[in-house]
Amino acid sequence: MNIEYIKEASQYVKNHIKTTPRIGIILGSGLGDLADQVKDKIIVKYSDVPYLPVSTVKGHAGQFVFGKLGEKDVVMMQGRFHYYEGNKMADLALPIYIMKMIGVEELIVTNAAGGVNVSFKPGDLMLIKDHINFACNNPLIGKNVDEMGERFPDMSSAYNKELFELSKNVSKKIGIDVVEGTYFMMTGPSYETPAEIKMIRVLGGDAVGMSTVPEVIAANHCKIKVIGISCITNMAAGILEQPLNHKEVIETSNKVKDKFIRFVSEIVKEI
Repeated sequence: MNIEYIKEASQYVKNHIKTTPRIGIILGSGLGDLADQVKDKIIVKYSDVPYLPVSTVKGHAGQFVFGKLGEKDVVMMQGRFHYYEGNKMADLALPIYIMKMIGVEELIVTNAAGGVNVSFKPGDLMLIKDHINFACNNPLIGKNVDEMGERFPDMSSAYNKELFELSKNVSKKIGIDVVEGTYFMMTGPSYETPAEIKMIRVLGGDAVGMSTVPEVIAANHCKIKVIGISCITNMAAGILEQPLNHKEVIETSNKVKDKFIRFVSEIVKEI
């Protein structure tokens, strides 16, 4: 990653917005409807921003959405980039660095994930306590961008503990049950085998997905505080003995979107 690329991409975005958002939100598969709640909306297409990849997955609109969620200035990524789309891992850090350059201090990362913990059920919202990076790659590999962060960033509190507790308190306040757990990243795009799911459970994973971890690493690199939320859209392979498909992911996300919107909106209000 080149600092000049980051500066050019960030300046392009700055030239098209009128606010300085403190809160960033990444919307996972089927969760993009939260952007409909944004007022005074300004759209910046990923395809127009220098050096950014383009989202290719159904359920990902492929744009930044700027405006107000409640009384707070926010920027949302309505759709994200994935390693399995053929992107370089370092490219997945660029939107996070853009957020940092335009003023973001807290980041809410959301995703659709498969339930590995057998006590979970489709439709649960999981607050991410920690993650396991089984992509066996890292967006910080290569020359360090010193202007964004140190060479060896600490990941011992990758998901900010104070914001984690704030989110738990919000869930209680508005009467939404949440579960907690560790997010396990695989590269995809194939779903995991039943044997792989057994391995993930043994290694400590509660939910599995194909995103989030590179963004969280980049956020910690540039000192953005992170909240992680997984929408458990299906039980992972071998648990219910049924085939997995992306249509189910989108359908379950749509069923819980009202709960998800209330939860994230209230978190933003409380930050």
